[in-house]
Amino acid sequence: MGFLDQIYRDAVLEHARSPRNRGELDPYSVKQEGINPSCGDELVLYLQIRDGTVEDARFSGHGCAISQASASMMTQAIKGKPLAEVETLIGRFKAMIHGRGVDPSLGDLVVLEGISKLHARVKCATLSWVTLQAALAAEASGERVGQVTVDADGGETDGTQPTLEERSSDSS
Repeated sequence: MGFLDQIYRDAVLEHARSPRNRGELDPYSVKQEGINPSCGDELVLYLQIRDGTVEDARFSGHGCAISQASASMMTQAIKGKPLAEVETLIGRFKAMIHGRGVDPSLGDLVVLEGISKLHARVKCATLSWVTLQAALAAEASGERVGQVTVDADGGETDGTQPTLEERSSDSS
């Protein structure tokens, strides 16, 4: 295993085992659910936005090590950032994960670049980012709660999957 592969593996395992910013946020400005139906990853993202800046970000849910590590690293990267900068970060991260180059401004997130070679895992890495993008759109339109579903290419679909709450009540 190469040095960069080891750094990637270590970073993913560290964030998956000890995720940063895990848990619910109350109060929140927006709560967005993200679902990856192809592998079962589920994420709920909570944002506190004030004066055009992400003041706080937290997430809950479950999924593979890559989805959890990506969410952990994402929440660290966006805290304290103006919304315009967060939007730029989303675009740069998604470009990297889809193999369109690495932007040095991504900082520690560049360790996830190797996922671009693992097509089946791209949607795992982008789940939190697609959810973040949908959360920002919801917040901009005045919505406080929303849902998005990640498609096979790591983009979003129309969100027609049942919510976590609906699935929980169906199984009872």
